[in-house]
Amino acid sequence: MSQRLASAFARGRPALVCFLTAGDGDTASNLDALVAGGADVIELGMPFTDPMADGPAIQAANIRSLAAGTTNRDVLLIANEFRERHPDVPLVLMGYANPMIRRGPEWFASEASACGVDGVICVDIPPEEDDALGPALRDAGIDLIRLATPTTDARRLPTVLEGSSGFVYYVSVAGITGLQQANTASIESAVARLKAATDLPIAVGFGVRTPEQAGAIARVADGVVVGSALVELVEHHGVHAPEHIRALTASLAEAVHAQNKEIAG
Repeated sequence: MSQRLASAFARGRPALVCFLTAGDGDTASNLDALVAGGADVIELGMPFTDPMADGPAIQAANIRSLAAGTTNRDVLLIANEFRERHPDVPLVLMGYANPMIRRGPEWFASEASACGVDGVICVDIPPEEDDALGPALRDAGIDLIRLATPTTDARRLPTVLEGSSGFVYYVSVAGITGLQQANTASIESAVARLKAATDLPIAVGFGVRTPEQAGAIARVADGVVVGSALVELVEHHGVHAPEHIRALTASLAEAVHAQNKEIAG
């Protein structure tokens, strides 16, 4: 596990993980607002034409970013400049296989490492096809963060966890981002099952929008992931988004950091 990610999940309280799409609005200022608001880990979305796991808010952010001409090189530049401004804040790239492997996984992994990226989440490469990207990331010292879902059964879970590092991202609903939220009891049960199978931290996302929701999840998980609610602020407030992003992040961080982890500690 990267040292920055390890440190983010070793502070004696749950971590707040925040997502924004690269190239959507003033990304640098928006990312800085996440850090100022208290985010522990930053997920930077790589825009893609067919973000199949994402709901309307992040789909729209992808479209805006691509319409503005955002390229892979731009995403890496944003990451590199973020690392220069925030040397200690973990940065994870999240996206889909095509932008990550179209020039070869070794190229992507090498460039991401050089830009200070700590981890990668690739939504549409299943663990059974790890060779497509996993070895290149590991050779470059980048954590491959895998997704577990409510449909990941006991037989498949070891395959998902093998080769995973950084943290496990538990997708709390069988659906797309932003539209649904699982009940806390089902999340608690799922996190307990995952914790029994791995020592990696478990961060829970999809459908988390409010400090109240985030706080409830933080009582049982190692981390809480918030994306769509933040992305919507970029759409609604444009150049004024950073102040709104900072305010929402601060309220989320207060709720998450205040919780005692009942089963995840």
